[in-house]
This record gives sequence, C-alpha cells and structure tokens, in this order.
Amino acid sequence: MRKIITFIVTKDCQLACKYCYLVGKNTNERMSFETAKQAINYILGNENLFPNESVAFEFIGGEPFLEIDLIDKICDYIKKELYRLNHRWFNDYVFGFTTNGLNYGSEKIQRFIEKNKSHLNIGITIDGTKKKHDLNRVYKNSGKGSYDDVVKNIPLYVTQFQQANTKVTISSADIPYITESVLHLYELGIHTIHINCVFENVWKDGDDILFESQLVQLADAIIDNDLYKNHECSFFNEKIGKPLDPVLRNNNWCGSGKMLSIDAAGNFYPCTRFAQYSLRDKEAWIIGNIHDGIDKNKLRPFLTLDRCTQSTPECINCEVAEGCAWCQGENFDAAKTHTVFERATAICKMHKARVRANNYYWNKLYRKLEMEGKREEFEANKQDIKPEIC
Repeated sequence: MRKIITFIVTKDCQLACKYCYLVGKNTNERMSFETAKQAINYILGNENLFPNESVAFEFIGGEPFLEIDLIDKICDYIKKELYRLNHRWFNDYVFGFTTNGLNYGSEKIQRFIEKNKSHLNIGITIDGTKKKHDLNRVYKNSGKGSYDDVVKNIPLYVTQFQQANTKVTISSADIPYITESVLHLYELGIHTIHINCVFENVWKDGDDILFESQLVQLADAIIDNDLYKNHECSFFNEKIGKPLDPVLRNNNWCGSGKMLSIDAAGNFYPCTRFAQYSLRDKEAWIIGNIHDGIDKNKLRPFLTLDRCTQSTPECINCEVAEGCAWCQGENFDAAKTHTVFERATAICKMHKARVRANNYYWNKLYRKLEMEGKREEFEANKQDIKPEIC
C-alpha cells in the first residue's frame, strides 16, 4: 500500500468555495522550506516507521500552486535525498496535486510539470457546466465565478495527462445540474470523473429524490450514447449497494491514521481533516511534530478504527451498506464528544438514492449488452471504477 504524505504548504486560496470544508483558510500560514526539510529528514530517516514500498508526496492548500517556488524546492530536495540514501522509494514515488486550475498554464507551473512529469499526478477541479461550477466555486474577494478562468486551461491539461481526471463535489444547491455537468466534462476531454456528495449535514428534504432522478438521467445518457465504453463516473459502480462482504465487512473506509499530514508549524496530523483549519467545532488532533516525531499513543486510536468500532448496528446490517462512505475528520468534527469512534451519517439517504440509480444503470447496461451480444466482451475488458475519494 502506498504511503500518502501531505504537505499543507499554504492555507491561502484565490477561491471561497461554498462547500469547502476548510473553514480556517488564511493568508498568514505558509510552510517554510526549513520546516518541509525537517519533515522530510524525519520521514526518510525512519524507514522502520514507514515500511511502505511506495509513496505519494501530496501538496495541498488552500491552493498549492500558489506556492510553486516552494514546492519545486521541496520536490528537488526529496529527489536528492531519495537518491543519496538509496531509499526504496527512489523508483516508486509520486508528487500529487489537486488544484483549482487557475494558474495551471503559468510559466512556472509548466516548467515544474516538464521537470517532474513522469512522477506527477495532477487533478484540476472543475465542477461541470459554467452554471454549476460558478454556483459554488467563486473568488473570495469578488464572489465572481471562476469557470471561465479554469476551463481555458483544460485543453492543455488533457493533452499533458492522458489520465486526466477531476473531482466533482455535490451539495444540496447543485443537484439539478449533475447530469449536464458530467456530460459537459466528458465533452471537455475529461474521461474519468470522481464525484461525491459532501459528508457534512447540508441535505434537505427531497434532495435524495432529486439526486436519484439526476443519476437516472445521467445513466440513460451514458448508456444510450455508448459513453460507457470510454468514460468513467464513480457514481456508477457494480460493487456498491449490497450487504457488507462477510470477509471485508469490517474494513475502515477512510485511510486516516495511515496517512501523514504536515502543516506550516511542523505539526503532524493523521490526515489533513484533523488540522485546525479543517475543523468547525473541535480542536486539532496533533500526533507529533518535526522535532519530537510521531507520538504513537496519540496515533493509536486511528490504528484501531474499523467499521464496527464507529458504526451503529443499523449501518453494519444495512442491506445497501457496501460503498457507503465516510470521512474520519467529519466523524470527529460532528461527534458529540471528543472521539473518532462515532460515525456521521448525514449522507445516508443520498447513498440509498445513489444505490437505486446505480442498480438502474447496471440493469439497463447489461440488458443492452445482451441484446447486442456484447456482454461477455464487456465483462472481459471492463475495469473497476473507484468510488468516492476522501
């Protein structure tokens, strides 16, 4: 399993997205190179604590590319140290980014991409049509939508990365635009769309019915126009919507605790969602720092997390439990006490609506394939589509 190590290089962003879980963004907290260097020295100098065979060094904000000079310097140092130490990660590392795409075409970012392209994983966040995107993804100072400034960089992006993808977020207000938005992203050349509902409790009565209707319309469009052959949308996945697998039923959905995040102050977190700027109602859960290392006692609760330790019997025994996601940080923030062992269930009705639409999708697709005599060929060639990403 690949280790995910995240550098919170800045808490600043040009945008103030209405659904963003980062409630404490600011212009003051910026990581220094010295802090990043000390974190890297600790991580690479303690291979016994990080036994993974591969690693993803991820950079987030805010908007990470606001700090491209710093990131470039950090990545150069990582590469140099991996080589110097003859580290097992030298031949198996990735630099990962999720960016709002506003500065993607700039000279500095393009130079960075050219230098590191063979080890890059970049996703540009574009939410769909101009109407849907601009509903939530607005500039922090003017409130103006950012679609026009992002979409102009998509042609360059899709030519540089054959596996171009985006992560679309769904909240209550933009449910009516799901179908047209996914189809629009396909038209832009983005073939893989990771899409998920926010985990926070924002849902209104009737949202699940409208959500299901949109997904059924999307299913019709994808199947009727043969888009399923070369396009993916994570809302449709054969593995979801079943009772829990007896063998795998107790796996934890979220990787919190197996990841490591570092902020500008040099603090370590089990994931970014436990940093203070991600939390509404709780204090940050710090598990160490660059000076003292990881405190295993503070990390211990995360190593004992599984489905049963945080779910009610209703969730565990639910007939459509497979694929129902959760975020460990939201569990913590929404819990009545200071605990990670309480599962937030705000998306329950949305998951059930998705399952109903998902069943419709696969039933319709397989009927079509059988009528065309292509089911066996499809099943031989298909690849699993990953569900939501946390």
